[in-house]
Amino acid sequence: MGGSKNVYASVKSYSKRGKLLKRSDFQILAESRDLDELMTRIKNTIYADSVADVQRPYTSQGIESALRNHLADIHYSIAKSVGNSGVLDAYYMKFIVSNLKSILKGKALGKSQEEIESHINLHAEELIKQRDIVIKALVAKDLEEAVSSLNSVEFSEEIVKAVTLYSDKKNIQIFDTYFDKILIQHLASAMKNYADKDATKLVGMDVDFYNILSVIRGKFWGLQEDQIQDLIVPQTPTAKELLGRMITAATIRDAFNELSNTKYKNLIPQIENELAAIAEFERSFEMAIYQTALRSFTKMFSFATIVGITKLTAFEVRNLAAIAFAVEQKIPTEITMSKLILAEI
Repeated sequence: MGGSKNVYASVKSYSKRGKLLKRSDFQILAESRDLDELMTRIKNTIYADSVADVQRPYTSQGIESALRNHLADIHYSIAKSVGNSGVLDAYYMKFIVSNLKSILKGKALGKSQEEIESHINLHAEELIKQRDIVIKALVAKDLEEAVSSLNSVEFSEEIVKAVTLYSDKKNIQIFDTYFDKILIQHLASAMKNYADKDATKLVGMDVDFYNILSVIRGKFWGLQEDQIQDLIVPQTPTAKELLGRMITAATIRDAFNELSNTKYKNLIPQIENELAAIAEFERSFEMAIYQTALRSFTKMFSFATIVGITKLTAFEVRNLAAIAFAVEQKIPTEITMSKLILAEI
C-alpha cells in the first residue's frame, strides 16, 4: 500500500472507527417503544442527518432505506479517497447486487413492480451512474424478461444459472447464493493484487464464509455434488480440497466436522437440528469477521483499516435496520440485542 491517498483514507477510517455506536447506544435504540421514539433516539446519534428526510408515518423500511443511502455515501467516499481499489469496488458492488437480488426474487415470486420497488434503493447506483441496469430489470414484465435485460452485464451467466437451479428446486435462497457468488468472485480476484496481510485476512474470511456456507446450504437443499461445486469460489488448493471433502461428506454434521482441523474449528455448531446449526454457524462466523474487522485497527495507515471500516459500518447499518424492524414488530429488546452483530461486552 502506498501513496498519500491511502494515508488519508486510513486516517478517515480511524476517525469513523471512533464514531461507531457502542453496545449501550444500540440498547437504548432497541428499547424504543415505537418507531417515533426510535427516530427521536436515532436523531441523537451520528445518524441524525441520514434519517432527517424520512417521512411520517415511519416504517422500518423507510428508515432502512435512508440508512442504506448513508452507507452508500460512506462506502463511495472511502473508495473514492483510496482511488482505484478492486477490493473496495467489489464491496461497493454489494449495493447493486442486493437490488438485483430483490428484483429477481420478487419477479420469481410474482410480486408487482410497486411491491418490489418498495424494497430497493437506487442511491448507490446513482453515485456511480449505473441506474439503468437495475431499472431495466425492475420494469421487466416477468422473471424471464428481467434475466434477458441483464444479458449484457458481466455476470449474466451466473444469473441464468440461478434461474435454472431455482426453477428446478423452487428455493428462493438460490438467488441469494448465486448473487453472493458474483460478489465473492469479484472480491477473490481483486484480492490477488494485495500484499497487505491483514487486509487479505479480512477479505479472505468473507470468501471462506461464502464458500463454507454455500456447501452446507447446498447439502441442506439436496443439491447434487456438481451443483454445489458450481457455487464455490475456492481461493487456494487447500481451500479447494477442504470444500471438496465437505461436499462429499455423508451428512451436514460430517461436513461441519471437516472444519475441525482448520482455524474455524471453534465455530463448528454443536446443535443437532440442521437448520438451527446452520443459523448458529452463520452467526458465529459473522461475529468472527466482525472481531477481525475490529482488530484491523491495530496498525495505522494499513489498507486493512480501510477494509475494516467498510465492514464495520455495514454491520452497524445492518444492526440499526434490524432494530427498526424489531421495534416495528414489537419484538422484545433482549431478543433483538441477541441477534445483533456486536462486541460481546
